[in-house]
Amino acid sequence: MKLNGSQLLCEALIREGVDVIFGLPGGAILPLYQTLPQFPQLRHILVRHEQGSAHAADGYARVTGKPGVCWATSGPGATNLVTGIATAQMDSVPIVVVTGQVSRASIGTDAFQETDITGITLPITKHNYLVMHASDIPRIVKESFHIASTGRPGPVLIDVPKDVQNEVVEYEESTFDEMYAKVELDLPGYKPTMEGHPSQIKKAVQLIAESKRPVILAGHGVIFSGAYDELRELAEKAQIPVITTLLGISSFPETHVLSVGMPGMHGMAYASLAIEEADLLIALGMRFDDRITGKPSAFARKSKKIHVDIDPSEIGKNIPVDVPIVGDLKRVLVKLNKLVQPATHSEWVQRIEELKREHPSMDIRETDKLLPQFVIKSLCDVTEGKAFIVTGVGQHQMWAAQHYTYTEPRSFVSSGGSGAMGFEVPGAMGAQVGRPDRVVWSVAGDGGFQMTMCELATLVENKIPVKFAIVNNNVLGMVRQWQDIFYKRSFVATRYTANPDFVKLADAFGMLGIRVTQKSQVKAAIQQAMDYDGPAIVDFVVEEDENVYPMIPAGQTINELIEEPRPQEARRR
Repeated sequence: MKLNGSQLLCEALIREGVDVIFGLPGGAILPLYQTLPQFPQLRHILVRHEQGSAHAADGYARVTGKPGVCWATSGPGATNLVTGIATAQMDSVPIVVVTGQVSRASIGTDAFQETDITGITLPITKHNYLVMHASDIPRIVKESFHIASTGRPGPVLIDVPKDVQNEVVEYEESTFDEMYAKVELDLPGYKPTMEGHPSQIKKAVQLIAESKRPVILAGHGVIFSGAYDELRELAEKAQIPVITTLLGISSFPETHVLSVGMPGMHGMAYASLAIEEADLLIALGMRFDDRITGKPSAFARKSKKIHVDIDPSEIGKNIPVDVPIVGDLKRVLVKLNKLVQPATHSEWVQRIEELKREHPSMDIRETDKLLPQFVIKSLCDVTEGKAFIVTGVGQHQMWAAQHYTYTEPRSFVSSGGSGAMGFEVPGAMGAQVGRPDRVVWSVAGDGGFQMTMCELATLVENKIPVKFAIVNNNVLGMVRQWQDIFYKRSFVATRYTANPDFVKLADAFGMLGIRVTQKSQVKAAIQQAMDYDGPAIVDFVVEEDENVYPMIPAGQTINELIEEPRPQEARRR
């Protein structure tokens, strides 16, 4: 059997279950592209910008749980991927990135479109490879998918020189399947701990039994370990209220009586207060980032803490814990649930209900003005909470987290740790490709939308029916909010005075475009977009000066909480 490097790569991707690749060709990756027609099982989606391909692979991975794959050529093609790779790294998303590289003899000579992409991406990948022999490709691909999807998931990059893509390798086996089955992983330093230590699990059980006011803080790890049922079993068995981080949204049904919502900077006040009053905090698959903790030394001081995470470097990094458990969350919870005794915490649950009444947080003001919160709530009503929501980053992201009700795993997709504006268009594209059976709405800001809107053409070209709700206030809203509150309303470089006409833009790209300026138009426009057989944009022209509340300023505590300053105009949802 003889295969060249490009054929070896495609064959290996198919064996790893890859069915779609987001990419854009260039000189250094042309041999691989010219091989693609031999592999019709690999659907290729030609993007308009490499950043879009990385975000699309990311969105695909988040809704499917399978590694997403993207390709780019060397030099600027590869560097354009960097924002998407960093986004995946920060949020622990499994993607495999393939880049073309100049030929081996030219490496280090500053050849045309040469960039040291493995050096550049070293801090933002879980691992990366520079392939120097085509015969190494099957092993490297197998290792890459193993590394990306096991332990704490993350991005892996494979850089393949152009001449390696053309290099022919002869094997003794008659088929690729025979050869690939014999490929062994060569990862002596990579052995993720999957099972939690039994004595630590027993200590956790003891703390849970002794606790009077426990809360669970569930993060992205619940979703990537597939521990939804185990989380729910623990919560119901021991009657423990569940709070979710931003990326933990959709790990626990928000319609559940024990759901308390999101805490932190723009979380529900009652969720942050519940953490403050708790005597036990059970942190599951989350990393105590600063948007949750605020001032770490003052965070949840009354509680003992159990922290379960598959990455040992996260435990104790930001917040000291009493019981550290390293392991796969699903496996740990299975063992924990067998030992935890049924319990009730009725007084504690009632106390949290009292906090909800005292700090309603999610009220929407009664006004004739078109408020973004009303738009998101209406989106939830019309879709009956069944859409997959992909957001950009900023105020609209927080409103989407607050006012949509998520009940299904993986139904909320957002750039959390990196906070990458521009994620909303290609991220939604990848999510829709991964879940063609579901309605995908992208909740976008007018600023972030314009960063990657070139991918609208990709959506139309490939008949990918994403619906866009642009929360259009003509400003960089979250930056403006900080200038409003912390910089004495000194608004600098946050207002757009020449935004495009998004309806005409939709028409130019061959999409449905609808503009909404009145509350009475909102639900009909959402339904019209839903009924349209293709991608659509709804341009919601909302109030410019609306801020996101509640808000705990960065680095502060719950004592510095800023709640809705116009409570007299508020009403219950």
